[in-house]
Amino acid sequence: MKRQPFVRTFTAPAALCAVGFLAALGAVLQYSLRAYVPGSLDPGGFTLANFADLLKPLYARVFFDTVLICVATALTTLVVGYPLAYALVRVEQPIIRSFLLVIVVTPLFLGEVVRTYSWIIVLGNNGFINAVLLWMGFVTKPLQFMFTPFGVIVALVHVTLPVMVIMLAAGLSHIDRDYARAAESLGAGPLRVFLTVTLPLSMPGVIAGTTTAFAWTFSAFATPQLIGGGRVNMISNLVYQLGFASFNFPFAATLCVAGLALTALVLALLKFATRPLLKIEVH
Repeated sequence: MKRQPFVRTFTAPAALCAVGFLAALGAVLQYSLRAYVPGSLDPGGFTLANFADLLKPLYARVFFDTVLICVATALTTLVVGYPLAYALVRVEQPIIRSFLLVIVVTPLFLGEVVRTYSWIIVLGNNGFINAVLLWMGFVTKPLQFMFTPFGVIVALVHVTLPVMVIMLAAGLSHIDRDYARAAESLGAGPLRVFLTVTLPLSMPGVIAGTTTAFAWTFSAFATPQLIGGGRVNMISNLVYQLGFASFNFPFAATLCVAGLALTALVLALLKFATRPLLKIEVH
């Protein structure tokens, strides 16, 4: 009974945030069911036409491209981040571990816009990559990295990499190293130890990191806006264009609701598909 005042003190701010969040979602849902009145900032009456318009090829294509970019970003981040997380957990030297931690965490202290502008310098026609390729003679003219899905994915991987590495490191740190030593004592090589022991036991971290990276990328705005340059559209960019260019707030709200529902659906499918992986045991 004595702990109840402390529980109330700590849960009250969370409850207020939850109420504000639900109120905002309610306002967006209400706008999504209203008609758009051209030339006016005030919405019209209630209608379901906004959700029917989502089936138009233009908007369906944006949804498809968004999911494709998010999946590619999550998988690429996993491939790049797993070795970093593994080294961060298994390296014995404190100096090297601290150095890796600084490299991984530093991007979190930079704004998304700052990181995106840095990639513009790297990926541009006169950027670092093209300059090196031209100097080494591998290409005769600059390669087009900007305004392409490839450039957007590369920049998004940099944005999501710290979170992926942290989650993977948390999963790897809970693996008892005696399992790997036991496998080695039975004659298993390093590759087999990794594939049959380390990787299966780290699946909770892999799944958590992948789903978080997907959800995080789904709401990305600055990176596809600047790197994509209007040629690579994601849902957030389309919401911005409809809301602040044509002031079609009802349909922009409809896109938000549909994007939220699609994110929940994809995450639920990922959870269902990866459920057997969580039951993998060491053989």
